[in-house]
Amino acid sequence: MPSIPLYDRAGKTVGNVELSDELFAAPVNTARRTGTHDTKTRGEIRGGGKKPYRQKGTGRARQGTVTAPHYRGGGVVFGPHPRSYEQRLPRKMKRLALRGALTAKLNDEQLKVIDTFGLDAIKTRDLVGVLRALAADGRVLVVAPVRDQNLELSARNLPTVEVILADSLNVVDLINADLVLIEQPALARMQEVYA
Repeated sequence: MPSIPLYDRAGKTVGNVELSDELFAAPVNTARRTGTHDTKTRGEIRGGGKKPYRQKGTGRARQGTVTAPHYRGGGVVFGPHPRSYEQRLPRKMKRLALRGALTAKLNDEQLKVIDTFGLDAIKTRDLVGVLRALAADGRVLVVAPVRDQNLELSARNLPTVEVILADSLNVVDLINADLVLIEQPALARMQEVYA
């Protein structure tokens, strides 16, 4: 079982947390196609407005343009063009991808566990102080166990901080975050939903 330090609001280590193997020791699959490959057809090649030579009398085959595919530098026939590789994924594959993303974050040391935020009021300044104590830079994804209005409204003014519930995790938010900050009670909820 992987183990990770547990931090308090002041950024001090107050113990260790055992993480479940099912969520944080899953295989990581990094393959991904962007679908941005492109070739030019004969209509997209620059030039080729006039016939290379006259139609008759040369003894050669008739030609209409130098952008034709059989000419050097001409268009490509049936080449790749930008397209989406998006496809509907089965639920089990989505869960596997989520586990892989959590494992990747743990391996890259982009995951921290805090015992609780414990915000008494809606104060963005207090939340910024906690994040600063934890050295949370860049895009931060905060995983909360249940809806916490003080936490959500305190984070609302911070463009780089996003609060998400433990049972609403998704791969895109995990991958986009520079740091995943999990409240300790949320670990049990994640284990219950995704393991």
